Amino acid sequence: MAYRLLIGQRSYSSWSLRGYLCFALFDIPVTLEEAVIYSPDFAAQVRAFGGGSSVPAVATENGTILRDSLSIAWHLSEAFPRHGLLPQDDAARAEAQNLIAEMHAGFGALRNGCPMNLRTAWADFVPSDAVMADLARLEARLGAALEKSCGPFLFGGPTVADAFYAPVAIRIAGYGLPVSARLRAYVNAILARPVIQEWREAGLAQDEEVSVYDMAPLERRLFPQQI
Repeated sequence: MAYRLLIGQRSYSSWSLRGYLCFALFDIPVTLEEAVIYSPDFAAQVRAFGGGSSVPAVATENGTILRDSLSIAWHLSEAFPRHGLLPQDDAARAEAQNLIAEMHAGFGALRNGCPMNLRTAWADFVPSDAVMADLARLEARLGAALEKSCGPFLFGGPTVADAFYAPVAIRIAGYGLPVSARLRAYVNAILARPVIQEWREAGLAQDEEVSVYDMAPLERRLFPQQI
């Protein structure tokens, strides 16, 4: 039996994207099932799958359930040690794990103030002081990893750390957030990945617009392929 992954709407669910990229970036087969966030049936859909209160959730090949993106990442890195989900070097591996945990627990101002939206970008967004503080933290943490690895990804080639920070790259692009040239190059490397483009196109084709994510009175603009 293949892995099964429960996701929310592709256009909006950043944690679903993180869970999916833990498979897709490393060619690990997975079957997708969908729940509709903000629908009356969402909680029942997650319970029926065996998940907790949200998405993503994974049913493993032996039938156990992983109810959080972090448990998904750790499980797959252990189950597929030769797929490169984490760096082989001990120090780099520890730093990747630190970055993953930091993303999982932090950057709340950026996540709340700039909800992921792959259907549109927004013109003239003015980030709050708290969002700017999160951006400064990103510059320091991701910038150090990129300087050491020389890119294009945080540890050279893609790792689970990039799966966790891909929605941050999407937010930077969609809201036109001010970042350094180094971080801009990282955002462009993420946006250029075919798996990101395919995920976005599937969301545009399948997802209905959700009013919760509307940033009016900001004007909409096309979501950029590069920044």
